[in-house]
Amino acid sequence: MSVGWAAVAENAVGRLDADGGRIVGGPWIETEPKARGLGAARALLVGMLFIQVGGGLQGVLLGIRTESEGFGLAVSGIVMASFFLGFMIGTRLAEHFLAAVGHIRVFAALASMASGVSILHLLWINPAAWALLRMLFGLCIAGVLVVVESWLNDMATNATRGRLLSAYMVSSMGGLTLGQLLLKGGDPESFELFVISSVLISAALVPITLSATSAPPLSIPEPLSLRRLMSLAPAGMVTAFCAGVSHGTLLGVGAVYAAYEGLPASRIALFLVSATGGAIVFQWPVGALSDRVSRRAVIFAAAAAAGAVAGILPLVEPGSALSLVLVFCFGSATFPLYSLAIALTGDRVPSSQLNGASAALVRTAGVGSIIGPVAGGVTMSLTAPWTFFLVLVSAHAVVVVYTGWRIFAREGVPVDEQGEFVPWSMRASTMAVNLLRRPPRPFSRHGGPRSGKPA
Repeated sequence: MSVGWAAVAENAVGRLDADGGRIVGGPWIETEPKARGLGAARALLVGMLFIQVGGGLQGVLLGIRTESEGFGLAVSGIVMASFFLGFMIGTRLAEHFLAAVGHIRVFAALASMASGVSILHLLWINPAAWALLRMLFGLCIAGVLVVVESWLNDMATNATRGRLLSAYMVSSMGGLTLGQLLLKGGDPESFELFVISSVLISAALVPITLSATSAPPLSIPEPLSLRRLMSLAPAGMVTAFCAGVSHGTLLGVGAVYAAYEGLPASRIALFLVSATGGAIVFQWPVGALSDRVSRRAVIFAAAAAAGAVAGILPLVEPGSALSLVLVFCFGSATFPLYSLAIALTGDRVPSSQLNGASAALVRTAGVGSIIGPVAGGVTMSLTAPWTFFLVLVSAHAVVVVYTGWRIFAREGVPVDEQGEFVPWSMRASTMAVNLLRRPPRPFSRHGGPRSGKPA
């Protein structure tokens, strides 16, 4: 009897961790074992899908409206980059709030705020207000993703981790793509699409708040300094940063570029969907290839292909069928780079530091995704809209040059000692890196984890 009352009392004040500290999540009483696997994760994935659809729609919609409202290319770049700044801040704030009030309250508060922010764009149509709102929206989206990702981490087992990660990627990239396609369902100059974005984000509250799955404990990856990561896997870090520049530029000001080129809303949607569609189709094949040959060689080839396609695109009529095919090819080559950077880093970093290294790469790519839209907007403002592609070419050229030099200067990890590639979303937060947990890896004949030499 005393044991039973102790269990009730423990649940009434919050579960205790191994050291006796309170594990966050608020008071609850569990009446049945915690469900695991894809079935239990369905509500979380559906909620995240709604969030990504609403966010994807708002991103492309604001890109078009900044042009029609006459903000200017440089200012538009700053406005769109504000999302990524808010996203980086939001990850850290969400971890703090989770420790204070728990997962469901944080999700409900931030999703409600994100829904309201979508509507507020209609009330204050000026660059300063939109930059602030865009930053707040990024902060909220980061927070709700932290909730979903930490929940998925708690559900994952060694048997289900791969399937959960795949389902997470489908919900993330698929939702972003669907949101961009919704642009064709209304007039960007009216209020309807803003309302639809707000409603979709609010709808994400339904499956999450009604989920029967208990709120999990909070698990934050152990930090790893950027200096230490640079010494262990410099090629991975450079690739992650440049991938952030590329993806931030494309998703941040791609719609701005297309609008200034005079493309109709339907063509702008197809322009962006072609890129994300390429990512969905080729993320896994490129990753599978990197498991069978030198990882750095695949990064070199993918970056070279993306840079070459970006260099050809200014010569093609914007919005034409050929340009959409080329954008699809560009997305196929550039989007896997971030996942390849994480995989390359995993080949060089001890298993005990993998989560911290992956979290550091998230921050590194986040900085790149802030710089990219600003650089793209300023470049277009000073020259011409087609120079949007010069930023993309430059980002991939850095990867080609640096990775090529590392291939010749340093011995690579033998293929049979490489880890397994996992697809990864640029919009994932540091909390999601726990899904990358791997069993301890044997030390190689070179005297360290894998090759023991920096990539």
